[in-house]
Amino acid sequence: MPLLTIIIVLILAGLLLWLVNNFIPMDRKIKSILNVVVVIVVIIWLLNVFGILGNISNITI
Repeated sequence: MPLLTIIIVLILAGLLLWLVNNFIPMDRKIKSILNVVVVIVVIIWLLNVFGILGNISNITI
């Protein structure tokens, strides 16, 4: 995956999170949970992109 694509996805995720935090009225606790979930998903995605995590497709939920 090209580095430019990774940077664009990170910028879009940050922008989307900023928009939700600033313009959607929600309880502060819900926003905190949403922020944590988005950060964890982005970290897992980055680990998968760089090959550190391995193949996630073998994991079943």
